[in-house]
Amino acid sequence: MIESTERFIFLGDSYTIGEGVDPKQNFPNQLVKKINNHYHGSIEPTIIAKTGWTTNELLDQINKTTFQAPYLLGTLLIGVNNQYRGLDISTYEKEFIILLNKAISLTNQANAVIVISIPDWGRTPFAKDRDQKKISSEIDQFNAVNKKKTLELGAHYLEITNGNRIRSNASNFLANDGLHPSAEEYKIWSDGLFELIEEKKLLLSKR
Repeated sequence: MIESTERFIFLGDSYTIGEGVDPKQNFPNQLVKKINNHYHGSIEPTIIAKTGWTTNELLDQINKTTFQAPYLLGTLLIGVNNQYRGLDISTYEKEFIILLNKAISLTNQANAVIVISIPDWGRTPFAKDRDQKKISSEIDQFNAVNKKKTLELGAHYLEITNGNRIRSNASNFLANDGLHPSAEEYKIWSDGLFELIEEKKLLLSKR
């Protein structure tokens, strides 16, 4: 059983807050519900995320926030808006490292942090009139950076981009805006997170 005093922290942007879906159906809430059911817990997610945030804006909010650390588990998914705005990838790398270290400090260990790869919005209907190949190539570059730094710092990495690309034009996996994921897509992410947590025994190792 997980104690009710335990907390999870989720850091990110629109993909973490769940733009376009009922908040209960974003991936943090779906994951916590799954874990509560499995471990007979009653924890609530702490979500620090907003649609449109870049690494710098997320970092600014974190620096303004008083946290109830340590958290049992943390996730970080950030960078799509850096790419969307055409911001420099070297700046992304520097700020991502700071954010990942912040996440690690909030959980007290790298083994409790999972970085999620950036989805490819270039494959969605929203991007049909844009240079989709360029967007996909840049998303790959950003993900190469965040994966490399995640593994170097000893955190875990969940790759969701490739599967998301396959599903990105299917209406049941999209919110009504044709850009953001649906609750069904978020379920796939939360299932992937749960499987990783179980495989690596991330919760059992901290109890």
